[in-house]
Parts: sequence; structure tokens; C-alpha cells
Amino acid sequence: MAIKGLHGLFYSSDAEATRAFFRDLVKLPFTDVGGGWLIFDLPEADLGVHPLDEQGQPAANTHDVSFYCDDIQGTVADLRARGVEFKQDPADHGYGYVTYFTAPGGIEVQLYEPKYDKPKRAAAKPAKKSAAKKPVAKRAAPKMPAAKKSAAKKPVAKRAAAKMPAKKSAANKRR
Repeated sequence: MAIKGLHGLFYSSDAEATRAFFRDLVKLPFTDVGGGWLIFDLPEADLGVHPLDEQGQPAANTHDVSFYCDDIQGTVADLRARGVEFKQDPADHGYGYVTYFTAPGGIEVQLYEPKYDKPKRAAAKPAKKSAAKKPVAKRAAPKMPAAKKSAAKKPVAKRAAAKMPAKKSAANKRR
């Protein structure tokens, strides 16, 4: 067995708006697992381990999520055109060019263009057909607070009325 990827989490004070932000403005590809739960499918991941500073900051057990790109100026311009607001223009931080944006729910995200070479990764393998054909109800559902459980039982038509796509389309996979 081997680790195959990284699954990150954002905890949001407005999870629905945060999901819509990453779906509609940032245009991350996603899988709709039902009940308004979107799992965003990122093509690459990496993990860095940073030391605490001289004052012991940030506190141990602190986690941070950054997105990276090949062209920060172009990516920032594209995201701004979609309505994403940035805290500052990209700045040179030594390891790369860095800026930050805030998603709904109070989530601050770093966006950077690394100056170091990232290894070329092979294209992601397509999902196995047997897994792709499983109905949503047969997949393991994420644990949800009691208030969210009733929303998970809504028929597909009602989810669509709530502006949540029933399943991942080919157009969403390419974004």
C-alpha cells in the first residue's frame, strides 16, 4: 500500500458560500457527493513542513493551504475578472511570488508561483468505470451534523433547485 494523494479541509463559518466560491469563481473541478457536499478534485498536491519561528509561531498543529500556479500575474488577473478579491498584489517571497485572497467563511488562502522547479507529474488516471457508475446513495456519505442530514435526503431535483449540480459533468472536469 502507498499514500496516493492529499485530502485537505477548510473549516468555514459559511460552508455553502465557500463551496460556491471555489466552484463558481475559482472554477475548481469537483465531484458532487450529494447533500450539497462538493469534493474539489485538484490535479496535483505537495506538502511542505515548516519550522516555527523564534517566537514559536505559528502554533504547532497549525495547518495552511496554498494554491500554486505557473503564471501568477495571469492567474490573479483571471480570478479578479471573476470577482475574487486579493489582499495585495503578488510579491517576491524568495521561494516564489505570493499573494492572498479570502474566500467566504473567513478562509484566507495563499496563491503563489514557485521559483523552484516542480517535478512533472503524469496525467491523472481516469476513474475506474465500476466506481464511476455507482449511484450517489451507495457511496459512503461524509459525516454531517444533524441539521445537515435532512438536506442530504433531498431528491436530486430539489438539490438542482438549490443550485447544486447533481453530478460532475465533463465541462466541470476540464475546469
